[in-house]
Amino acid sequence: MAQIDFLKMAKKAAAIADDKKADDIIILDVRNLTEIANYFVIAAAQSAPQINAVCSEIEKAFKEEDIKILRREGVSSTSWRVLDYGGLVVHVMSRQSRELYNLEKLWSDAKIIKTKMPVIKIAKPEIVEKIESKFNENAQKSKEAAKKAIKAAKKKINKEKKAIQKEYSKKLNEAKKSAKKKVKKTLETAKTKIKTVKRTVKAVGKGIEAFSRTLIKKKKGPGGRQTRKA
Repeated sequence: MAQIDFLKMAKKAAAIADDKKADDIIILDVRNLTEIANYFVIAAAQSAPQINAVCSEIEKAFKEEDIKILRREGVSSTSWRVLDYGGLVVHVMSRQSRELYNLEKLWSDAKIIKTKMPVIKIAKPEIVEKIESKFNENAQKSKEAAKKAIKAAKKKINKEKKAIQKEYSKKLNEAKKSAKKKVKKTLETAKTKIKTVKRTVKAVGKGIEAFSRTLIKKKKGPGGRQTRKA
């Protein structure tokens, strides 16, 4: 059986992780430190889907070479997945887990294997200063713009609030005036009806008085004397 080149596998796994946009990728040589494996590949991913994508691609590539995985850990985890190929163990972690567990520090005696993956370096510190200065300038402008937007929004809200209050006050006054007119009209109608009733009562009183006088005259008869029945 051909001997497996675990260093070659480690470099391939690191390259695949890099292709899948993982970052902070390193290879640790732990041959003299543990019997768990010969090499560790450690990579950081920004999300659970990215962790899944990196691990799936590594497994697919090794499966095509007929290299079988011995053990998987953290399949249901969203922050840390482990692929164990015996001499090679791949750790794909979330950024938070990477910083929390700091495997490089835990295996600080391990040798770091250089890869051919490109590393971007800024040679002149003044470029960094310019970038930071520009970033701070843009951040300050964004902050000022946000303040202006908030101020304008508050002004607009207050204006609309005053307009609503004015409109409500106007409608309320109109309602009060309308109610007063209705009450006044109702009172005038009632007064008119009362006057009519009073005139009617007065007329009826006069009629009754006249009728009474007529009855008295009939009883007295001619000459003013009261008549009697036989």
